[in-house]
Amino acid sequence: MKLADLRKLSIRRQIRIRFPIRNGMECVVNEHGIAQVPGLHSIPDFNLEQELVSATSFVVESVATPSAKPRPIQRDELASMIAPDSPGAAVEHEDE
Repeated sequence: MKLADLRKLSIRRQIRIRFPIRNGMECVVNEHGIAQVPGLHSIPDFNLEQELVSATSFVVESVATPSAKPRPIQRDELASMIAPDSPGAAVEHEDE
């Protein structure tokens, strides 16, 4: 799973994906596919692609359905949402 995969998923599903990074901050991939680190005001001393490799938990938040609560998920579930031929991915989207 790469950052580009999260960007595509967030655009396709109109969701925000959050994951913690090792320095205590959080990366947010918004519904436009833009990865941001809120609170970062200078050149980072980390690489988001490398931080994503070590991330095991994520929070998915629907933008299309504002009343839906943010949902914590694990890495394997997020990876299954990214898989293009995953039958669970289509069902998951209908639930959001």
